[in-house]
Amino acid sequence: MPDLPGIAAADNVYALRNIPDLDQLMAGLQTKTVKQVLVVGGGFIGLEVAENLKLSGLAVTVVEQAPHVLPPLDTEMAAFVQTELERNGVKVVTGHGLASLEDHGQTAILTDGTRLQTDLTLMAVGVRPASQLAQAAGLQLGLHGGIVVNEHYQTSDPDIYAVGDAIVVKQQLNGQDALISLASPANRQGRQVADNLAGLNHPNRGSLGTAIVRVFQLAAAATGFSEYQANQLGLDYQVVHVRGESHASYFPGGTPMTLKLVFNPKSGQIYGAQGVGEQGVDKRIDILATAIKGGLTIDDLPELELTYAPPFGSAKDPVNMLGYAAMNVAEGISQTIQWHELPAALAAGRQLLDVRDADELRAGRFKGSLNIPLNQLRDRLGELDVQQPYVVSCFSGQRSYIAERLLRQHGFNVVNLDGAFALYQAVRPEDLV
Repeated sequence: MPDLPGIAAADNVYALRNIPDLDQLMAGLQTKTVKQVLVVGGGFIGLEVAENLKLSGLAVTVVEQAPHVLPPLDTEMAAFVQTELERNGVKVVTGHGLASLEDHGQTAILTDGTRLQTDLTLMAVGVRPASQLAQAAGLQLGLHGGIVVNEHYQTSDPDIYAVGDAIVVKQQLNGQDALISLASPANRQGRQVADNLAGLNHPNRGSLGTAIVRVFQLAAAATGFSEYQANQLGLDYQVVHVRGESHASYFPGGTPMTLKLVFNPKSGQIYGAQGVGEQGVDKRIDILATAIKGGLTIDDLPELELTYAPPFGSAKDPVNMLGYAAMNVAEGISQTIQWHELPAALAAGRQLLDVRDADELRAGRFKGSLNIPLNQLRDRLGELDVQQPYVVSCFSGQRSYIAERLLRQHGFNVVNLDGAFALYQAVRPEDLV
């Protein structure tokens, strides 16, 4: 619970750490006239609670201080989640945090001065290690007050061990200290510390931070480093986005998903992955988390033999396609630009060429773009200027890759918009008509 002005005098502010906290929250909802709820924090817990409160018939506002909800995801992937929240009637405020509370918690004042009326406020602004006992015992504390342990979970007092969310662990990708407050690593640590106490040498190998959340009909998941983290760490990386179906497109009931891969183009090491979609995201991110744990590279992803029958998957699974796309980039077969690089590329003189057909253009179009459907491109090359550099795009990125290859083989200077219209539409709809 953050120490904010007015929070001590508020009688309608809750946090959610355990089942008794949930019982208190439910009692507050049932005993008070609650119509408007404010959720402070757009992370996993905040969004899970926001979903349930909205489905209970309440007016819900989510406030997230970061530029977008679900900060572990990158901007463009989180955009799908924000759209799903808003589609279901949840108001989302990003880029501003809660500054103070007034009127016994009935008025929330944000950092930009905005005043929001709230009957109940849930604080979901993150977690801290509950390391008070360790501190009182004189044990060494580290990152954000987490308990420092060695690979066998011994604290600075070798006769005292610690596991779970309160300890500092190693991020498996780079060995740096991290706090990864997730159930799966904590349970694994419980088993390992028992083995170590019994005389078995089972060290903690570190964690990736693999997590997933449901937001109404959408699932969002991530593992390893995000693109933002890779950039902050100064890693040599590139990214690719792939849009695929949860199972074979001709079999009824399939839904689209968008996957993102962050990788080293020289070594092929996989740094991280993210996925958003209605179905099948958990399966794909679990596969990619396993690939990272196993030291597989982008070259191994097309080789993964994944179960296939039309109700369950595709003959070329989206995970396989991520590998193909990443290899194309790493080997220089395809040159891509990212969604956030497109405005600068257009300002520098590149022309956007859209190779979607008429049916797909009904979803909207890029401002100022040329349109030549892919099936007409070869016959209409004479309409293009070989001296003009182009950015080519389609709906998902697959046909624009074909167009990129065709144009480059005819001497054109061309790059492919990674993620294409489907991704750009989610994150920058204001740039479309």
